[in-house]
Amino acid sequence: MPDVIVAGAGPTGLMTAFELERAGVEVLVLERDPQPTTQSKALALQPRSVELLADRGLLAAIEPYVLARLPAGHFSGIPIDYTDLPTRFPFQLGVEQARVAAAVEARLRAPVVRDAAVTEVAQDDGGVVVTAGGRSHRAGWLVAADGGHSAVRRLLGAAFPGSSARFSLLVADVTLAAKPAGLAEDWQLPSTGSGFLLPLSGGRYRVVVGGEEQQRLDRDAPVTAAEVGRGLVAAHGPGIEIGELLWASRFGDAARQLERYRHGRVLFAGDAAHIHLPVGGQGLNLGLQDAVNLGWKLAAEVRGHAPGGLLDSYHDERHPVAARVLVSTRAQGVLGIPDPDAIAVREIVTGLLALPQARRAVALELSGLAVAYPGVLGRAEEPVSADGRGVLVGADLPAAWADRVEARPGPAPRLVRPDGHLVWDGGLGLDDALGRWFGPRVGSGAAGRARLSV
Repeated sequence: MPDVIVAGAGPTGLMTAFELERAGVEVLVLERDPQPTTQSKALALQPRSVELLADRGLLAAIEPYVLARLPAGHFSGIPIDYTDLPTRFPFQLGVEQARVAAAVEARLRAPVVRDAAVTEVAQDDGGVVVTAGGRSHRAGWLVAADGGHSAVRRLLGAAFPGSSARFSLLVADVTLAAKPAGLAEDWQLPSTGSGFLLPLSGGRYRVVVGGEEQQRLDRDAPVTAAEVGRGLVAAHGPGIEIGELLWASRFGDAARQLERYRHGRVLFAGDAAHIHLPVGGQGLNLGLQDAVNLGWKLAAEVRGHAPGGLLDSYHDERHPVAARVLVSTRAQGVLGIPDPDAIAVREIVTGLLALPQARRAVALELSGLAVAYPGVLGRAEEPVSADGRGVLVGADLPAAWADRVEARPGPAPRLVRPDGHLVWDGGLGLDDALGRWFGPRVGSGAAGRARLSV
């Protein structure tokens, strides 16, 4: 029997499984689709996500598929410079979401069972039973990372309040049968205009269309090549022609968030916990960072050494982060509406974001580098432990925590959580910090401290 079942084999679910597995937890991944998706979906890895992937040795497998390194982000199409951000990666990576998921899955030992849509969830004091693909699976815990239309969320009747979409757009991957002269073949930051076009690999293009036709059509109406073609002609002129429509979907600016990320032995992550306008790849990045925050905490719970309240701190830390992203994406949606009043507000916002202090504040937020948690001192530069432990640098580690914390030499004392956040930086209180984040002393404890040469 696995310790944890993860529902959903997108980037969030696979990253959660990866983090659990690093910490020695047995995982089973269930995925409703019969095959890994080839749809490009989100296309941006923000700096904080790049840091997390690099620290876990995952970035090298993604880099061959990177389509662009952009030294800026954008706020509803307004460029936001990243070049002076406090990170090893002051840029966003343009890469297809499917490539990110494949890189993580390739590192998993855990089985990924496909064609296994979740149809029933039941939990008791000892665990969870998940029925998927006609089979029942039992585990101690369930992580629901099964997307914006989460079956687990629906089956549990979890409240998902927020706002419905006010406008509609379509996104598609296409080939082009004809291109006008001068069509840009390099990556550029999005603008607010309908008909935005980005080159992908293999002769494919990403298209985003959001004109009057999309507002008239029902959200469930199938997207046709003719509709996409009309949107592109309106934006780029009559010289452009669709070849093949490879994949398409409609989306809007709905913004919703679970009231609680934990429901007994079920925890929610990624789009299953929050949906919003998919601008700047924020959904992909939020999901990866949810996974990194949740994985080590759930592993500690499974292994029996989680301090009181640690697992619930997943909700306490990540819910406000997503709530802020919902505010940001709502604002960006308003600024993109082709309405005279919205255009006037956009002009004012553009001027404000030209001010260095305002630009930097928004850059830190969009990049994920501004995330701060209560009782946490900030991001750390130390590489994370390969086995999901915390890291203590430049100080004597009490032997009672050696199974949960890796000791390293270094010139400055620092205690770092497995998700790369600094929780102690010298002075008094090391034992308190170890107990707060890594649980009580175990074993004899009295054997003393593991000595380091610093």
